[in-house]
Amino acid sequence: MIFRQILHPATGCASYILGCTGKRALAVVDPHIDHVADYLAVAQAADSPIQTIVETHVQADHLSGAPDLAARTGAPIYLHEAADVVFPHKTLRHGEEIALGNDYLRVLHTPGHSPDSITLLVGDRVRGEDPWFALTGDTLFVGDAGRPDLGAGEGGPDAASAAAALYDSLQRLLALPDDLEIYPAHFAGSACGRAMSGKPSSTIGFERRFNNALRPRDRDEFIAFMLEDLPPPPTEQERIRAANRRGDVTSSFWAG
Repeated sequence: MIFRQILHPATGCASYILGCTGKRALAVVDPHIDHVADYLAVAQAADSPIQTIVETHVQADHLSGAPDLAARTGAPIYLHEAADVVFPHKTLRHGEEIALGNDYLRVLHTPGHSPDSITLLVGDRVRGEDPWFALTGDTLFVGDAGRPDLGAGEGGPDAASAAAALYDSLQRLLALPDDLEIYPAHFAGSACGRAMSGKPSSTIGFERRFNNALRPRDRDEFIAFMLEDLPPPPTEQERIRAANRRGDVTSSFWAG
């Protein structure tokens, strides 16, 4: 397996390129529009094509690189079936797997930050059936969990209902082994959380011990905690999310 984390420090965004070089099948997860050339360069160096593009949710704080990457590679874009998008894509459901040669991406539906949020368990069957790590999107960060208020009132659940869904999603992740590594879609610098670490990876066990969002609370206490002291939303979040839903993402966006 090849695995590369591509960071965008200006807005605390993390994306990933990974897959099986033996059978020449790579995937890009949460591609950023400014890093499409980076994904293509990694694929070229690995002599393996990008065959799969996955969004863990419809992004609200940066323009997606998925449409450009799909146009350049011919790879399909995958999103959860709850994603409200209007461009051609393939849908994912809880428990489904995407095969990447000997590797796999297993879908966990983890709503809360958004109704379509997913976590991807990643493994290599040459070494065993158990997953090696999880790409947690905006559900679980290092030091925090995804804020539930972004997108509230846009036809989806209100912030409290989203926080309740997030509570259940985090319980699902906390059932995973403590030694499982996690790689989120954001780190410090992003407005998608309140107390994210500058360290862009962790483990379930470390977060269980030190992440304040994972402290033992009942559902009502968790909802109240997640709705306290939220920072201002990204200033362009509505425009960005709308563009990402349409797949109408170009470098001229910021001139509009």
